Amino acid sequence: MTCTVALALAGCATQAPPPVMHPTQPAAPQPVSTAPRLPQPTVPFAKPPGTSPLPDPYPAMSPEQARAQFVRDTAAKYGIEPARIESVLAKATKRESILTAMSRPAEAKPWRDYRPLLVTDARIAGGRKFLEQHRAKLAKVEAATGVPAEIIVAIIGVETSYGANTGKHSIVDALYTLGFYYPRSGDPTKAEREARREAFFRNELAMLFALGKQEGVDVSSLTGSYAGAMGYGQFMPSSYLEFAVDGDGDGKRNLFTNLDDVFASIANYFIVKGGWQRGGPIAARAQVAPDALPFEPEGFEPVYTLGDLAEAGYRASAPLPPQTPATVVYLDGADGREAWLGFRNFYAITRYNISKHYAMAVRDLADAIAGRTPAANAAAQGSTAP
Repeated sequence: MTCTVALALAGCATQAPPPVMHPTQPAAPQPVSTAPRLPQPTVPFAKPPGTSPLPDPYPAMSPEQARAQFVRDTAAKYGIEPARIESVLAKATKRESILTAMSRPAEAKPWRDYRPLLVTDARIAGGRKFLEQHRAKLAKVEAATGVPAEIIVAIIGVETSYGANTGKHSIVDALYTLGFYYPRSGDPTKAEREARREAFFRNELAMLFALGKQEGVDVSSLTGSYAGAMGYGQFMPSSYLEFAVDGDGDGKRNLFTNLDDVFASIANYFIVKGGWQRGGPIAARAQVAPDALPFEPEGFEPVYTLGDLAEAGYRASAPLPPQTPATVVYLDGADGREAWLGFRNFYAITRYNISKHYAMAVRDLADAIAGRTPAANAAAQGSTAP
Protein backbone atom coordinates (compact mmCIF):
# COMPACT_ATOMS: atom_id res chain seq x y z
CA MET A 1 0.00 0.00 0.00
CA THR A 2 2.86 2.39 0.96
CA CYS A 3 4.58 1.78 -2.35
CA THR A 4 1.31 2.21 -4.14
CA VAL A 5 0.72 5.60 -2.53
CA ALA A 6 4.28 6.62 -3.21
CA LEU A 7 4.00 5.62 -6.84
CA ALA A 8 1.16 8.04 -7.18
CA LEU A 9 3.49 10.80 -6.00
CA ALA A 10 7.07 10.05 -7.04
CA GLY A 11 7.40 6.37 -7.84
CA CYS A 12 8.44 3.46 -5.62
CA ALA A 13 11.89 3.74 -3.88
CA THR A 14 13.05 0.38 -5.28
CA GLN A 15 12.18 0.82 -8.94
CA ALA A 16 13.21 -1.82 -11.44
CA PRO A 17 15.78 -0.72 -14.04
CA PRO A 18 14.24 0.66 -17.19
CA PRO A 19 13.80 -1.86 -19.99
CA VAL A 20 16.33 -1.89 -22.78
CA MET A 21 14.89 -0.33 -25.90
CA HIS A 22 15.52 -2.08 -29.20
CA PRO A 23 14.93 -0.50 -32.56
CA THR A 24 11.76 -1.78 -34.21
CA GLN A 25 10.36 -1.68 -37.70
CA PRO A 26 7.47 0.72 -38.16
CA ALA A 27 4.10 -1.01 -38.21
CA ALA A 28 2.82 -1.74 -41.65
CA PRO A 29 -0.19 0.39 -42.54
CA GLN A 30 -3.47 -1.48 -42.26
CA PRO A 31 -5.39 -1.71 -45.53
CA VAL A 32 -8.60 0.30 -45.61
CA SER A 33 -11.56 -1.96 -46.22
CA THR A 34 -13.56 -1.08 -49.33
CA ALA A 35 -16.06 -3.92 -48.94
CA PRO A 36 -19.70 -2.89 -48.77
CA ARG A 37 -21.12 -2.44 -45.30
CA LEU A 38 -24.66 -2.29 -44.08
CA PRO A 39 -26.01 1.26 -44.03
CA GLN A 40 -27.22 2.87 -40.84
CA PRO A 41 -30.29 5.13 -40.54
CA THR A 42 -29.06 8.73 -40.82
CA VAL A 43 -32.16 10.59 -41.99
CA PRO A 44 -34.34 11.95 -39.16
CA PHE A 45 -37.85 10.70 -39.71
CA ALA A 46 -40.90 11.89 -37.87
CA LYS A 47 -44.00 9.94 -38.81
CA PRO A 48 -46.85 12.22 -39.84
CA PRO A 49 -49.86 12.26 -37.54
CA GLY A 50 -52.24 9.38 -37.92
CA THR A 51 -55.70 8.80 -36.66
CA SER A 52 -56.47 9.05 -32.96
CA PRO A 53 -55.13 6.29 -30.70
CA LEU A 54 -57.45 3.34 -30.30
CA PRO A 55 -59.18 2.69 -27.00
CA ASP A 56 -58.27 -0.46 -25.14
CA PRO A 57 -60.42 -3.51 -25.80
CA TYR A 58 -63.34 -3.99 -23.43
CA PRO A 59 -62.81 -6.53 -20.66
CA ALA A 60 -64.48 -9.88 -21.21
CA MET A 61 -68.20 -9.26 -21.56
CA SER A 62 -71.12 -10.39 -23.69
CA PRO A 63 -71.98 -8.54 -26.93
CA GLU A 64 -75.05 -7.14 -25.19
CA GLN A 65 -72.96 -5.75 -22.33
CA ALA A 66 -70.40 -4.39 -24.79
CA ARG A 67 -73.16 -2.71 -26.73
CA ALA A 68 -74.53 -0.99 -23.63
CA GLN A 69 -71.02 0.21 -22.74
CA PHE A 70 -70.53 1.42 -26.29
CA VAL A 71 -73.70 3.52 -26.17
CA ARG A 72 -72.61 5.17 -22.94
CA ASP A 73 -69.06 5.84 -24.16
CA THR A 74 -70.09 7.17 -27.57
CA ALA A 75 -72.82 9.41 -26.18
CA ALA A 76 -70.45 10.92 -23.64
CA LYS A 77 -67.52 11.36 -26.05
CA TYR A 78 -69.36 12.87 -29.02
CA GLY A 79 -72.35 14.52 -27.36
CA ILE A 80 -74.95 12.34 -29.04
CA GLU A 81 -78.21 11.39 -27.41
CA PRO A 82 -78.06 7.74 -26.23
CA ALA A 83 -81.55 7.20 -27.63
CA ARG A 84 -80.29 8.17 -31.10
CA ILE A 85 -77.47 5.63 -30.92
CA GLU A 86 -79.82 2.96 -29.60
CA SER A 87 -82.32 3.57 -32.39
CA VAL A 88 -79.65 2.99 -35.04
CA LEU A 89 -78.21 -0.09 -33.35
CA ALA A 90 -81.69 -1.55 -32.94
CA LYS A 91 -81.86 -1.85 -36.74
CA ALA A 92 -78.29 -3.13 -37.15
CA THR A 93 -77.85 -6.74 -38.22
CA LYS A 94 -75.06 -9.17 -37.56
CA ARG A 95 -73.96 -10.29 -41.03
CA GLU A 96 -72.47 -13.77 -41.31
CA SER A 97 -71.20 -12.97 -44.80
CA ILE A 98 -69.05 -10.21 -43.33
CA LEU A 99 -67.66 -12.51 -40.66
CA THR A 100 -66.86 -15.09 -43.33
CA ALA A 101 -65.09 -12.53 -45.48
CA MET A 102 -63.06 -11.24 -42.52
CA SER A 103 -62.16 -14.77 -41.41
CA ARG A 104 -60.88 -15.73 -44.84
CA PRO A 105 -57.10 -15.63 -44.73
CA ALA A 106 -55.69 -13.00 -47.04
CA GLU A 107 -53.83 -14.64 -49.89
CA ALA A 108 -50.32 -13.26 -49.99
CA LYS A 109 -49.60 -13.14 -53.69
CA PRO A 110 -46.10 -12.42 -54.98
CA TRP A 111 -45.63 -9.24 -56.96
CA ARG A 112 -45.54 -11.09 -60.28
CA ASP A 113 -49.11 -12.31 -59.61
CA TYR A 114 -50.39 -9.25 -57.72
CA ARG A 115 -49.55 -6.62 -60.33
CA PRO A 116 -51.60 -8.14 -63.18
CA LEU A 117 -54.70 -8.07 -60.97
CA LEU A 118 -54.59 -4.30 -60.56
CA VAL A 119 -52.65 -2.92 -63.50
CA THR A 120 -54.90 -4.15 -66.32
CA ASP A 121 -55.59 -2.77 -69.78
CA ALA A 122 -59.17 -2.07 -68.76
CA ARG A 123 -58.14 -0.18 -65.64
CA ILE A 124 -55.55 1.82 -67.56
CA ALA A 125 -58.08 2.76 -70.24
CA GLY A 126 -60.67 3.60 -67.59
CA GLY A 127 -58.16 5.76 -65.76
CA ARG A 128 -57.27 7.72 -68.87
CA LYS A 129 -60.94 8.33 -69.60
CA PHE A 130 -61.62 9.37 -66.00
CA LEU A 131 -58.61 11.70 -66.02
CA GLU A 132 -59.75 13.35 -69.24
CA GLN A 133 -63.31 13.78 -67.97
CA HIS A 134 -62.19 15.49 -64.77
CA ARG A 135 -58.91 17.06 -65.86
CA ALA A 136 -59.77 20.59 -64.72
CA LYS A 137 -60.80 19.55 -61.20
CA LEU A 138 -57.76 17.28 -60.83
CA ALA A 139 -55.38 19.92 -62.18
CA LYS A 140 -56.68 22.37 -59.58
CA VAL A 141 -56.00 19.91 -56.75
CA GLU A 142 -52.57 19.00 -58.13
CA ALA A 143 -51.57 22.66 -58.34
CA ALA A 144 -52.70 23.28 -54.77
CA THR A 145 -51.24 20.15 -53.15
CA GLY A 146 -48.51 18.75 -55.37
CA VAL A 147 -50.18 15.33 -55.50
CA PRO A 148 -50.25 14.35 -59.21
CA ALA A 149 -53.63 13.90 -60.86
CA GLU A 150 -52.70 10.43 -62.08
CA ILE A 151 -51.91 9.28 -58.53
CA ILE A 152 -55.34 10.41 -57.32
CA VAL A 153 -56.96 8.69 -60.31
CA ALA A 154 -54.97 5.50 -59.74
CA ILE A 155 -56.11 5.33 -56.11
CA ILE A 156 -59.75 5.66 -57.19
CA GLY A 157 -59.21 3.07 -59.90
CA VAL A 158 -57.71 0.52 -57.52
CA GLU A 159 -60.19 1.17 -54.72
CA THR A 160 -63.50 1.40 -56.59
CA SER A 161 -62.90 1.07 -60.34
CA TYR A 162 -63.44 4.82 -60.73
CA GLY A 163 -66.54 4.85 -58.57
CA ALA A 164 -68.26 1.90 -60.24
CA ASN A 165 -67.91 -0.34 -57.18
CA THR A 166 -67.99 1.54 -53.90
CA GLY A 167 -69.56 -1.37 -52.00
CA LYS A 168 -73.11 -2.40 -51.21
CA HIS A 169 -72.82 -3.37 -47.54
CA SER A 170 -74.57 -1.29 -44.91
CA ILE A 171 -71.78 0.57 -43.13
CA VAL A 172 -73.65 0.32 -39.83
CA ASP A 173 -74.09 -3.43 -40.26
CA ALA A 174 -70.45 -3.92 -41.22
CA LEU A 175 -69.03 -2.02 -38.27
CA TYR A 176 -71.63 -3.40 -35.86
CA THR A 177 -70.80 -6.96 -36.92
CA LEU A 178 -67.04 -6.52 -36.66
CA GLY A 179 -67.18 -4.29 -33.60
CA PHE A 180 -69.17 -6.70 -31.46
CA TYR A 181 -68.73 -10.12 -33.10
CA TYR A 182 -65.25 -10.01 -34.59
CA PRO A 183 -64.34 -13.59 -35.56
CA ARG A 184 -62.15 -15.50 -33.14
CA SER A 185 -59.80 -18.20 -34.36
CA GLY A 186 -59.39 -19.88 -30.97
CA ASP A 187 -55.62 -19.53 -31.29
CA PRO A 188 -54.25 -18.11 -27.99
CA THR A 189 -51.40 -16.42 -29.84
CA LYS A 190 -53.92 -14.40 -31.88
CA ALA A 191 -56.33 -13.57 -29.06
CA GLU A 192 -54.91 -10.14 -28.24
CA ARG A 193 -54.76 -9.06 -31.87
CA GLU A 194 -58.34 -10.20 -32.47
CA ALA A 195 -59.55 -8.30 -29.42
CA ARG A 196 -57.79 -5.17 -30.65
CA ARG A 197 -59.23 -5.58 -34.13
CA GLU A 198 -62.69 -5.74 -32.60
CA ALA A 199 -61.91 -2.59 -30.62
CA PHE A 200 -60.75 -0.92 -33.84
CA PHE A 201 -64.05 -1.58 -35.62
CA ARG A 202 -66.08 -0.61 -32.55
CA ASN A 203 -64.17 2.67 -32.48
CA GLU A 204 -64.90 3.16 -36.18
CA LEU A 205 -68.59 2.64 -35.43
CA ALA A 206 -68.41 5.35 -32.78
CA MET A 207 -66.73 7.67 -35.26
CA LEU A 208 -69.44 6.88 -37.78
CA PHE A 209 -71.96 8.38 -35.34
CA ALA A 210 -69.67 11.39 -34.90
CA LEU A 211 -69.44 11.73 -38.68
CA GLY A 212 -73.22 11.64 -39.01
CA LYS A 213 -73.51 14.42 -36.45
CA GLN A 214 -70.82 16.59 -38.05
CA GLU A 215 -71.93 16.17 -41.66
CA GLY A 216 -75.66 15.94 -41.02
CA VAL A 217 -76.10 12.57 -42.73
CA ASP A 218 -78.19 9.56 -41.81
CA VAL A 219 -75.57 6.92 -41.09
CA SER A 220 -78.10 4.15 -41.58
CA SER A 221 -78.28 5.02 -45.28
CA LEU A 222 -74.55 4.73 -45.97
CA THR A 223 -73.14 1.79 -47.92
CA GLY A 224 -69.59 0.63 -48.61
CA SER A 225 -67.21 -2.28 -48.18
CA TYR A 226 -67.64 -5.19 -45.79
CA ALA A 227 -64.96 -3.58 -43.60
CA GLY A 228 -66.80 -0.24 -43.38
CA ALA A 229 -64.89 1.83 -45.96
CA MET A 230 -66.88 4.41 -47.93
CA GLY A 231 -66.99 6.48 -51.05
CA TYR A 232 -64.79 6.81 -54.14
CA GLY A 233 -61.61 6.58 -52.07
CA GLN A 234 -62.86 4.06 -49.50
CA PHE A 235 -62.28 6.13 -46.37
CA MET A 236 -62.98 4.57 -42.98
CA PRO A 237 -65.03 6.84 -40.67
CA SER A 238 -61.93 7.89 -38.71
CA SER A 239 -60.13 8.87 -41.93
CA TYR A 240 -63.25 10.64 -43.17
CA LEU A 241 -63.34 12.72 -39.99
CA GLU A 242 -59.64 13.48 -39.96
CA PHE A 243 -58.60 13.85 -43.58
CA ALA A 244 -61.70 14.64 -45.69
CA VAL A 245 -61.90 18.25 -46.84
CA ASP A 246 -64.46 20.48 -48.51
CA GLY A 247 -63.08 20.80 -52.01
CA ASP A 248 -65.65 23.15 -53.52
CA GLY A 249 -66.49 25.39 -50.58
CA ASP A 250 -70.11 24.31 -50.18
CA GLY A 251 -69.64 23.70 -46.47
CA LYS A 252 -69.85 19.90 -46.72
CA ARG A 253 -67.45 17.00 -47.10
CA ASN A 254 -69.12 14.56 -49.46
CA LEU A 255 -66.93 11.63 -50.52
CA PHE A 256 -69.82 9.75 -52.11
CA THR A 257 -70.89 11.97 -55.00
CA ASN A 258 -68.87 15.22 -54.90
CA LEU A 259 -65.66 14.73 -56.90
CA ASP A 260 -64.22 18.08 -55.83
CA ASP A 261 -64.31 16.79 -52.26
CA VAL A 262 -63.08 13.33 -53.27
CA PHE A 263 -60.00 14.58 -55.15
CA ALA A 264 -59.06 17.13 -52.51
CA SER A 265 -59.53 14.62 -49.69
CA ILE A 266 -57.34 11.93 -51.23
CA ALA A 267 -54.61 14.51 -51.82
CA ASN A 268 -54.98 15.79 -48.26
CA TYR A 269 -54.67 12.24 -46.93
CA PHE A 270 -51.36 11.84 -48.75
CA ILE A 271 -50.03 15.14 -47.46
CA VAL A 272 -51.18 14.98 -43.84
CA LYS A 273 -50.82 11.28 -43.13
CA GLY A 274 -48.17 10.34 -45.67
CA GLY A 275 -46.03 13.46 -45.85
CA TRP A 276 -46.22 13.60 -49.65
CA GLN A 277 -43.45 15.69 -51.24
CA ARG A 278 -44.30 17.80 -54.26
CA GLY A 279 -42.30 16.64 -57.28
CA GLY A 280 -40.57 13.89 -55.35
CA PRO A 281 -39.87 10.42 -56.74
CA ILE A 282 -41.80 7.34 -55.66
CA ALA A 283 -39.54 4.39 -56.42
CA ALA A 284 -36.62 3.41 -58.64
CA ARG A 285 -35.09 0.08 -59.49
CA ALA A 286 -31.87 -0.59 -57.57
CA GLN A 287 -28.63 -1.70 -59.18
CA VAL A 288 -27.17 -4.18 -56.74
CA ALA A 289 -23.43 -4.77 -56.58
CA PRO A 290 -22.34 -8.44 -56.76
CA ASP A 291 -20.70 -8.19 -53.32
CA ALA A 292 -23.55 -6.26 -51.65
CA LEU A 293 -24.51 -7.62 -48.25
CA PRO A 294 -28.11 -8.79 -47.81
CA PHE A 295 -30.07 -5.87 -46.41
CA GLU A 296 -33.78 -5.95 -45.56
CA PRO A 297 -34.98 -2.90 -43.61
CA GLU A 298 -38.04 -3.12 -41.43
CA GLY A 299 -40.90 -0.94 -42.57
CA PHE A 300 -41.00 1.55 -45.42
CA GLU A 301 -39.59 4.66 -43.75
CA PRO A 302 -36.92 6.32 -45.94
CA VAL A 303 -34.25 6.72 -43.27
CA TYR A 304 -31.14 6.07 -45.39
CA THR A 305 -29.51 8.39 -47.92
CA LEU A 306 -28.85 7.23 -51.45
CA GLY A 307 -25.18 7.91 -50.77
CA ASP A 308 -25.13 5.49 -47.83
CA LEU A 309 -27.09 2.90 -49.79
CA ALA A 310 -24.69 3.22 -52.71
CA GLU A 311 -21.76 2.54 -50.38
CA ALA A 312 -23.59 -0.60 -49.29
CA GLY A 313 -23.94 -1.73 -52.90
CA TYR A 314 -27.45 -0.47 -53.69
CA ARG A 315 -27.45 2.26 -56.34
CA ALA A 316 -30.44 3.99 -57.88
CA SER A 317 -31.01 3.35 -61.57
CA ALA A 318 -32.20 6.96 -61.88
CA PRO A 319 -29.96 10.02 -61.39
CA LEU A 320 -30.89 11.44 -57.99
CA PRO A 321 -28.95 13.50 -55.40
CA PRO A 322 -26.94 11.32 -52.96
CA GLN A 323 -28.64 12.95 -49.96
CA THR A 324 -32.09 11.78 -51.12
CA PRO A 325 -33.80 9.74 -48.34
CA ALA A 326 -34.75 6.21 -49.37
CA THR A 327 -35.05 2.60 -48.26
CA VAL A 328 -34.67 -0.79 -49.92
CA VAL A 329 -37.78 -2.73 -50.98
CA TYR A 330 -37.86 -6.23 -52.48
CA LEU A 331 -40.39 -7.63 -54.96
CA ASP A 332 -40.75 -11.16 -56.31
CA GLY A 333 -40.78 -10.43 -60.03
CA ALA A 334 -41.24 -12.69 -63.02
CA ASP A 335 -37.46 -13.07 -63.40
CA GLY A 336 -36.63 -13.42 -59.74
CA ARG A 337 -36.25 -11.24 -56.70
CA GLU A 338 -35.99 -7.54 -57.52
CA ALA A 339 -34.45 -4.80 -55.39
CA TRP A 340 -36.07 -1.36 -55.48
CA LEU A 341 -35.50 1.93 -53.71
CA GLY A 342 -38.56 3.45 -52.10
CA PHE A 343 -38.63 7.19 -51.43
CA ARG A 344 -40.78 9.44 -49.26
CA ASN A 345 -43.71 9.33 -51.68
CA PHE A 346 -43.57 5.54 -51.73
CA TYR A 347 -43.96 5.65 -47.96
CA ALA A 348 -46.89 8.06 -48.41
CA ILE A 349 -48.76 5.58 -50.60
CA THR A 350 -48.20 2.81 -48.04
CA ARG A 351 -50.07 4.94 -45.50
CA TYR A 352 -53.17 4.52 -47.66
CA ASN A 353 -52.69 0.76 -47.62
CA ILE A 354 -49.76 -0.70 -45.71
CA SER A 355 -48.49 -2.89 -48.54
CA LYS A 356 -45.47 -2.54 -50.78
CA HIS A 357 -47.39 -4.34 -53.54
CA TYR A 358 -50.27 -1.88 -53.27
CA ALA A 359 -47.91 1.09 -53.42
CA MET A 360 -46.05 -0.25 -56.46
CA ALA A 361 -49.31 -1.11 -58.23
CA VAL A 362 -50.63 2.43 -57.67
CA ARG A 363 -47.34 3.82 -59.00
CA ASP A 364 -47.37 1.61 -62.09
CA LEU A 365 -51.05 2.29 -62.81
CA ALA A 366 -50.47 6.04 -62.45
CA ASP A 367 -47.51 5.86 -64.83
CA ALA A 368 -49.59 3.97 -67.39
CA ILE A 369 -52.52 6.38 -67.08
CA ALA A 370 -50.14 9.29 -67.63
CA GLY A 371 -48.57 7.56 -70.63
CA ARG A 372 -45.20 6.93 -69.02
CA THR A 373 -43.30 3.66 -69.47
CA PRO A 374 -44.67 1.12 -66.98
CA ALA A 375 -42.13 -0.14 -64.47
CA ALA A 376 -42.65 -3.69 -65.64
CA ASN A 377 -41.24 -2.77 -69.06
CA ALA A 378 -38.24 -1.06 -67.53
CA ALA A 379 -37.06 -3.94 -65.36
CA ALA A 380 -33.75 -4.14 -67.21
CA GLN A 381 -32.70 -0.92 -65.53
CA GLY A 382 -31.99 -2.79 -62.30
CA SER A 383 -30.74 -6.15 -61.19
CA THR A 384 -31.85 -9.03 -59.04
CA ALA A 385 -31.32 -8.86 -55.31
CA PRO A 386 -28.55 -10.82 -53.57
